[in-house]
Amino acid sequence: MSRHADHTKTATAGPDAPMALDLAALEAARQDISQGAITPFHSAWREETIALLNGVLATEWVCVLRYRRHHFTAAGMASPKIAEEFLVHANEEMGHADRLARRIVQLGGAPDFAPDSLLARSHAAYDDSPGLKAMIRANLVAERVAIEAYSQMIALVGTRDSTTRRLLEDILADEQAHAEELSDWLAE
Repeated sequence: MSRHADHTKTATAGPDAPMALDLAALEAARQDISQGAITPFHSAWREETIALLNGVLATEWVCVLRYRRHHFTAAGMASPKIAEEFLVHANEEMGHADRLARRIVQLGGAPDFAPDSLLARSHAAYDDSPGLKAMIRANLVAERVAIEAYSQMIALVGTRDSTTRRLLEDILADEQAHAEELSDWLAE
């Protein structure tokens, strides 16, 4: 581990840590421009952050596929309205995936879109239920899993990477809104 990474961890260790900038890390940021936005501050947790983001990227893609399938296969009296909302959710999940992939690249990583391992890396399950109520339930379960995953990731990232934390918090708010809507449909 580099001297900068050790110093950065000390500076963010807690309320008793001195409030002083790491001058050596600032100098390293001046000298090494090869990694763009990646500075010594990010280096200690960058690979772990990329791994977390790739896991949730897989989750978002599984959600896109599940919602799109449900959009096209929903049947029943209430299905046209709900099927349209499934498509809205699918498109929002795809937007999340794009934002996560962009952040992975900003951190110097490669977004993992490999279809052969997508489901294994996802936190949420795919679902091919034929009934509308079962579809709603499967999507609610997946949203709850996503809420838990994002909540845990926000806690793990903490103050280590405020840009990633804000991204995760923003996506979490969307997932909570999705879960609320799905829960309301089940109650009807």
